[in-house]
Amino acid sequence: MKDNNRIEYERWFKQAGEDLEVAKWSLKGRFFSHSCFMSQQAGEKALKAYCYLKGERLVLGHSMLILIRKCSKYNKDFIHLEKECKTLDKYYIISRYPNGLPGLTPSEYFDQKEAKEALNKALKIIKFVEKK
Repeated sequence: MKDNNRIEYERWFKQAGEDLEVAKWSLKGRFFSHSCFMSQQAGEKALKAYCYLKGERLVLGHSMLILIRKCSKYNKDFIHLEKECKTLDKYYIISRYPNGLPGLTPSEYFDQKEAKEALNKALKIIKFVEKK
């Protein structure tokens, strides 16, 4: 029988993978702001999955920078992903809400290049968590 932390890890990691797939489909459909947001979500959920795997009981918050620092307490190798987390953190609000971009909407602001970069950063985080 699996312990609760392993179960939570699997649930969160599975959802991270699904969010990554949505980010890919959004990119393909040219919904770049949505792709950026879903990339952020994929990375965040992968990091939360790792925290559960390491015994955390409740992992709250959306800052990937804070999450990566928490993960690095368990494994110092995580700290090299700090730059990716800082970038993805920026998509949590402004990729969804027009008031974060005065005079523009997220769909007008984000482009294909940025969405691809966000997707690659999320994929890097997911692959790293999967190896641990």
